[in-house]
Amino acid sequence: MSIAFSKYQGLGNDFILIDNRHSDTPAIEPDEAIMWCDRHFGIGGDGVIFVLPGTADTDYTMRIFNSDGSEPEMCGNGIRCMAKFIAALEGKIDEAVTYKIHTLAGIITPEIFPEGQVRVDMGEPRLLAAEIPTTLATPKDKVVDRSIEVDGKSWTVTCVSMGNPHCMTFVEDANAIPLATIGPKFECHPVFTQKTNTEFVQVIRPDYLRMRVWERGAGITLACGTGACATVVAGVLTGKSDRNCTVELPGGCLYIEWSIEDNRVYMTGPAELVFTGSVAQ
Repeated sequence: MSIAFSKYQGLGNDFILIDNRHSDTPAIEPDEAIMWCDRHFGIGGDGVIFVLPGTADTDYTMRIFNSDGSEPEMCGNGIRCMAKFIAALEGKIDEAVTYKIHTLAGIITPEIFPEGQVRVDMGEPRLLAAEIPTTLATPKDKVVDRSIEVDGKSWTVTCVSMGNPHCMTFVEDANAIPLATIGPKFECHPVFTQKTNTEFVQVIRPDYLRMRVWERGAGITLACGTGACATVVAGVLTGKSDRNCTVELPGGCLYIEWSIEDNRVYMTGPAELVFTGSVAQ
């Protein structure tokens, strides 16, 4: 027996996609996902994404195991890759198509444009401490420009949930941050009761931000879609950025819009097939 897969990447954030439409249960276990994601002994990836049957009025369901075997609520770059994978499964590679996808963060709606870009309605940001969740503020307060001590240093942070937790800190030079050292200490800080993704953000212009990310359960990645969305929300909340903004990540740029009309965040960026294969079980 073997399991077929396709590997996709969105700005270098790479995922192993499995057609799981035949079952509500992921085809592999979290410990197998760890092996598949290993870049030396496996396929290599930041996570494994399963395309499961939809529920209620959705087209499909997204499940994802991170490279450490943990399961996040959803993934912004991953859902763009998932949309392109579904379009390939349906034979709609060159068509404009929209999907409603059920995730643990709610219903997410990616729209594929004919030129290949994917625009995703990421929903409304969640701003209260209880929604993130974090104990940096009282449950019904926003977490904007709060102080936290990490690795013997005081950092000013703003926290946002895009269905998963994010902690943003604005810095003079994002490239100078020792991400491998400081990232895990933010992720596992006790004020984040479900751990956190952490973004270090440099303001180039109000409409252009540079960001590096330490992802919960994956570590250093080249891009993070939910993180880019949360970064723009944090920039607006702190008066540092516009609502329409380009976010530069190590793997490339995403265009983020926090709509004033409907309060929803929209993310536009690429997703591309890398290769296909199968793994013997």
